[in-house]
Amino acid sequence: MTTPSTSIAVFTSDLRLSDNPVLHAALRSADQVVPLFVVDRRVAAAGFAVPNRVAFLRDCLAGLDAVLRERGGRLVVRTGDAVEEIRRVAEQVGAGEVHIAGGVSAFAGRREARLREALGERALHVHGTVVTAAEPGALTPAGKTHFAVFTPYFRAWQAVEPRRPLAAPRHVRVPSGVRSEPVAAVSSLASGSTSPALPEGGERAGRRRLQAWLRSGLGPYADRQDDLAGDATSRLSPYLHFGCLSPVELVHRARESGGPGADAFVRQLAWRDFHYQVLAARPDASHTDYRPRGDQWRSDDAAVAAVAAWKAGRTGYPLVDAGMRQLAGEGWMHNRARLLVASFLTKTLYVDWRVGARHFLDLLVDGDVPNNQLNWQWVAGTGTDTRPNRVLNPLAQARRFDPDGAYVRRWVPELAEIPGRRVHTPWTLPDAERSALSYPPPVVDLAEAAARFRRARHTT
Repeated sequence: MTTPSTSIAVFTSDLRLSDNPVLHAALRSADQVVPLFVVDRRVAAAGFAVPNRVAFLRDCLAGLDAVLRERGGRLVVRTGDAVEEIRRVAEQVGAGEVHIAGGVSAFAGRREARLREALGERALHVHGTVVTAAEPGALTPAGKTHFAVFTPYFRAWQAVEPRRPLAAPRHVRVPSGVRSEPVAAVSSLASGSTSPALPEGGERAGRRRLQAWLRSGLGPYADRQDDLAGDATSRLSPYLHFGCLSPVELVHRARESGGPGADAFVRQLAWRDFHYQVLAARPDASHTDYRPRGDQWRSDDAAVAAVAAWKAGRTGYPLVDAGMRQLAGEGWMHNRARLLVASFLTKTLYVDWRVGARHFLDLLVDGDVPNNQLNWQWVAGTGTDTRPNRVLNPLAQARRFDPDGAYVRRWVPELAEIPGRRVHTPWTLPDAERSALSYPPPVVDLAEAAARFRRARHTT
């Protein structure tokens, strides 16, 4: 009897069956496949495994195991060094090929290099357009390694038709006798409480949200994407981060729907790809300034106290505080609020963007290194923004994007009884009303902060 051939499909940030080139290629190349996920403690040591993301990841893995079992397979979970565990499983099952999604981080690069060495003569196939719609290094301007400005990147990105999405497999045959740890083993990566309103993880939850979004949210998105109280964004970012949904499929389905909303949504997906291609070319940008401005960020006692107030959502600026409290409550924040709170920390308080980026990574379910770090740099003016010294005024932003104060009242309950726009400036209330509020005065004067920032950037 002929021994069946075996391959390994390593799941990383692609925790889905639909449109998964890694799993598709592994199934095509062999009679049976080992769907493998490695709980690598070095990820926890690097600070990326935090309670919110680990809880979401546990949902993702449980869901992935369930849909594999419906197709006759199962998810194999191992704990340890990813390279060593992949090599060990390959030897145990006699796998001829190992398939894995490409990554842009320095960690992913080291993992790939180590895998090639550890697997010896076994073939390693690294697949692109698994976590992005366009291959990070596929689009480059003449004579350069990457696009440094979004608009020309977007023009090039739009000119390339993404590959067609792949159907989920109907059958998955896994070799018998392959040891697996329970999915719950991933819980050991982090301890501590999660945000109370954390979304449900997994491909099925992501697809439910996608269907609802395509049905009723996509059409008006262009007009409503910055409406803070309306909560009119897709909220698909956690599912993209963990690969529960395919960005390639999202591009195709949005374009099939058509209209201004679809165009605006596809543009946001392109921004995601843009940051991946920047980090692929400049891995150091995850922790160093992409375009240094010579900033001497504040770190004195006053700055430390202001940062603590910012994290707690008690800066005295209601829209900033609402965003920070949404982050704590949901492990997610509206994109317009992300821009505002980041501007407030880096330019109004003049505090290092890395402080804010780390806090976001501690809480965000969609804590994605390329987009988190490079968006923070964009706002701080050390990244790809062509207007590096712009400052978002929290009062002007409130008037524009939360005009009746509904978003603030939702997340800052001590201000819930203040009507209309007055909610954005509670310190201007009569003394009798203000004294009844358990809400702090502003931590900084906006005019003084703006002047401080202008002096700092002017002298660098």
